[in-house]
Amino acid sequence: MRIPFSALLGLAVMGLMLLSSVLAQWVAPYGLNETVGKVWENPSATFWLGTDQIGRDILSRLLYGGQVTIFVAAASSALAFSMGAFFGFLAAVRGGWVDTTLSRIVDVMMAVPSLIVALVVLSVLPLTLPTLILVMGVLDSTRVFRLSRAVAADIAVMDYVEAAKLRGEGQSWIIFREILPNAMSPLVAEFGMRFIFAVLFISTLSFLGLGIQPPDTDWGGMVRENKEGLIYGKSAAMVPAAAIAVLAIAVNTVADWILSRTSSLKGGRNG
Repeated sequence: MRIPFSALLGLAVMGLMLLSSVLAQWVAPYGLNETVGKVWENPSATFWLGTDQIGRDILSRLLYGGQVTIFVAAASSALAFSMGAFFGFLAAVRGGWVDTTLSRIVDVMMAVPSLIVALVVLSVLPLTLPTLILVMGVLDSTRVFRLSRAVAADIAVMDYVEAAKLRGEGQSWIIFREILPNAMSPLVAEFGMRFIFAVLFISTLSFLGLGIQPPDTDWGGMVRENKEGLIYGKSAAMVPAAAIAVLAIAVNTVADWILSRTSSLKGGRNG
């Protein structure tokens, strides 16, 4: 199997960003909130990416911020897929009033923009990491539900699924042994997309002041903290924005490659 250069480059960038974030405590030149220079210094040999609005090293904060951003996005995406895929498969297998009820609940949740719902909910709940992950995961699970239900509905009519039903297999077997293995490719590709949406979502919430709270930081919070520097031609706010863009492009190239290998649903059995 030959992996295209764009996908290899995307994998390399993803791996580098993930590794540097995980090892932030060891590779960052300075501490997260350590003031080490003057306000908004330009990039130099001492401060590779310059300093922020109170003289903290941007590179160090970028590494620490990536740690929080990637963790929250990955955890909320995992929660969204766990909930969305399970209920989507359940709706497709059970059908009838179960499918109708779950679908209508999802329709109601999707009728209101996710950002508005998140802003309302987070304005009355404690702004902690578990709260952010839970809110983001539940809101994003509606999109995963739609995809999972559509994929499972196509798989549920396959001969091997009908054979399993005739053998007397239960719904758990049908979902986890027949449908899930054959739905993995589109779900893995969609996970990449949803992960990037989660990165953008948590960054947006932090930019609006309802995401990661000080003394912790994430990339969206770094943009908010340094946005006034744009007036004076300082690039401190652009560095975390560029990091978000680079991560999004890298993940999308890998997701596109996975999608290119998945020509809709195949009729063959996978497990």
